[in-house]
Amino acid sequence: MTEITLLDGGMGQELIARAGSDPGPLWATRVMLDNPGLVRTIHEDYFAAGASLATTNTYNILHDRLIPHGLDALYHALHLRALAEAHEARAAAGRGLIAGSMGPLGESYRPDLTPPVEVAAALYAEKARILAAHVDLILIETISSLDLARGALKGARTTDRPVWLSVSVQDRDGTKLRSGEPVAALAEVLAETPADAVLANCSMPEAMSAALDALKPLGLPFGAYANGFSEIIPHTHGTEAPAYCARHDLSPERYADFALGWVAQGATLIGGCCEVGPTHIRHLHARLLAEGHTIA
Repeated sequence: MTEITLLDGGMGQELIARAGSDPGPLWATRVMLDNPGLVRTIHEDYFAAGASLATTNTYNILHDRLIPHGLDALYHALHLRALAEAHEARAAAGRGLIAGSMGPLGESYRPDLTPPVEVAAALYAEKARILAAHVDLILIETISSLDLARGALKGARTTDRPVWLSVSVQDRDGTKLRSGEPVAALAEVLAETPADAVLANCSMPEAMSAALDALKPLGLPFGAYANGFSEIIPHTHGTEAPAYCARHDLSPERYADFALGWVAQGATLIGGCCEVGPTHIRHLHARLLAEGHTIA
C-alpha cells in the first residue's frame, strides 16, 4: 500500500471558532495577539489526530495585510510567534515536520490582484528567509495564477528548504486555476523554477480529482487538501475577499471518502484546509490505516 504524509487541517477558521469572536480582516494573525497559545493548542490537536506535520500560522502575515492596520512593525515578530507555537506543539507531540506557510499576496482567491512577478518574488524571498531557519519545508498555499506561482517559487528558492507549491482551482472545474489558466500550464512554471511537490488546496473536494489528474503528469509527489466552503464567488473589483460560507454536509466520513479517492489516484500528500478540523483529520487517519496505508 501507500505511505501517506498526512497534512493537518485548517487553522484560520478553527481559530475564529475557538476564539469566539471574528477578529476581522486579520483573522488568524490578530488571534495570536489577542489569544496567545491558541495556535499551539490547535497544532497539538492536529498532531494528536495523527497529522504528520504542523503548518505554521504564517499564511496571512503579509505586508499588504498588516499595513492598513498599523501592524507592519510586527511583521518579523509575528512570524517568530507563529513559528514558536508550532515548535512548542511538535515538542509536546515528540514527532512531526513543520511546514512554513506562505499565502497569496493581494487576497486569497483573487488572481486579479496578482502583483508583477519580480515584486512578488522579493516579498516572498523576505518571508522565506524568516521561515527557513525554523521549518522543514516551505509550503506555498492557495496560489491562484501562474504569475503568482512564478513569484512565490522564485522567492522560496532563495532558501535551502524543500518547497511545496499548492494551487487553488475553480470549484466547478478543477482543471483550471482560479485565474482561468490551466493547471497543466504549471509545467512551464516549474521548468523555470522547480518545486519538490505540487498540491491543490482550498477548493471544494469535488474539484480535486480533476486537479490531481492535471498535477500527476508533472512527475512530482502530489496531493490535495480541500476546504469545507460552499462555492467561492469571486469579486472583480476592489480588494475584498470573495464571498463564501461554510457548508454543512461535509462530515468527517464524507471528507475521508473524497480523500481516499485522491489516494487511489496516486496522491501521497493528503490533508484538509478551511473548515476541515481535527475531527476530520482523526477520522481520515483511521481510514487510511484501515485501508492498509501507512502514515509518514
